[in-house]
Amino acid sequence: MRRSTAAAVGTLTGAALIVGVRLSVQPVAPIAAPPAVDLVDSTPSASPSKAASSKKPAASSSSKAAEKEETGLKDGVFKGKGSQNIYGTVQVSIKIADGKITAAEATYPTTGNSATINPGAVAKLKQETLQKQSANVAAVSGATYTSKSYQESLQAALDSAKA
Repeated sequence: MRRSTAAAVGTLTGAALIVGVRLSVQPVAPIAAPPAVDLVDSTPSASPSKAASSKKPAASSSSKAAEKEETGLKDGVFKGKGSQNIYGTVQVSIKIADGKITAAEATYPTTGNSATINPGAVAKLKQETLQKQSANVAAVSGATYTSKSYQESLQAALDSAKA
């Protein structure tokens, strides 16, 4: 009788400790989504290339027109079609000025693990978009689905910006 009482008390104590520990663990607070950025009034956050950041004399309007013809992109703000993956939808918006991508923004899933993975991955993808000036951006390790969806939506935005 003593052994069964001790076993019952031990079992109940262990169960109470486990439940107590589970109740004391706080869930990780999700990272807040980045604020929406109005691309119409935004300025470039990073220079598209080192050559563009060096001081040059003002280009004539004819050379700007020739530059637009080389890239084939119209000036304005263009939104790509949202690209669905198993975690949610990624949609990219770009701002084109003088035939170059001057800003890129994206909406993406911010629930579950996506809240910790996507903000950093999308920041890297946006930076590479501004550097490469194309949808040929490298996938971010650990964010393969987000990277693929970002590339697809970016390509759709670039396609809509074609002159």
